[in-house]
Amino acid sequence: MGNTNDLLNRMNMNYSRMSKGQKRLSAYITDNYDKAAFLTAAKLGEAVGVSESTVVRFAIWLGYKGYPEFQRALEELVRTKLNSIQRMEVTYGRIHETEILSSVLQADMEKLKHTMEHIDYKAFEAAVDTILNARNVYIIGIRSCAPLASFLGFYLNLVMDNVRCVQTNNTSEIFEQMIRINEEDVIIGISFPRYSMRTLKAMEFANNRNAKVITITDSVHSPMNLYSSCNLIAKSDMASIVDSLVAPLSVINALVVALCMKRQKEVVSTLENLEQIWDEYQVYNSDEIDPLDDSIRFGFGAGSREGEE
Repeated sequence: MGNTNDLLNRMNMNYSRMSKGQKRLSAYITDNYDKAAFLTAAKLGEAVGVSESTVVRFAIWLGYKGYPEFQRALEELVRTKLNSIQRMEVTYGRIHETEILSSVLQADMEKLKHTMEHIDYKAFEAAVDTILNARNVYIIGIRSCAPLASFLGFYLNLVMDNVRCVQTNNTSEIFEQMIRINEEDVIIGISFPRYSMRTLKAMEFANNRNAKVITITDSVHSPMNLYSSCNLIAKSDMASIVDSLVAPLSVINALVVALCMKRQKEVVSTLENLEQIWDEYQVYNSDEIDPLDDSIRFGFGAGSREGEE
């Protein structure tokens, strides 16, 4: 669909040829695109004072196949421009309190379906191979993406011993942690609207050092793709109080599973070693329901029972 200003450009270029109704639509959308993106054709027409059919014809007149494509262009425009307060207002305006749970779950299911249908499977395979062949794997994700980076780092650490989660208190510290990155390394940058400049700078730095760059983001138009050679696109929704990152997490989960399958022997060996360590140091004993009950406390490993004897 072009860049995020594509819709505004189309309206501006054709404004002089518009009818009065179309001009009212154009003016309303320009001033209220954050709200218009979530209105049906009928509701948008009602807000402007024109018929539903006028709205649909307006979308087609601008060069879109229909109102759904026109609405996607509006959502793309909103994606990087809507602030947190506006997001809250929009959410409260379109979801009834009694429908919150079902609405959110349904929306997440749709994002997963969209991601599955549109993700680049070759890019996914390339990402797996790149990570497996890297000397060091750097992972960076900031703010709401930090849990995604932490999740990926935790499980990659079970697969390989060269994983580094970049801590992101400030830009200076990021560069200090990446000072030795080079063409033998890979960085995985995770960012969704509102995009993180620190994540982008880290990826730029890695790219300048000839490292491989993998991005996990929401759109082909994302600025995170500027420096990446491998883009994993997962549908997210920033037009709500809380960023929906269910689909990105699912893609990360698939990435971990694919890597584990490629290195099954190493993963099994690591897990067996961990089980012995957990058992030896009683890592999980304190979590049991009744630590005084030996049948519960020592029921999970032969090593513990032998120690009791």
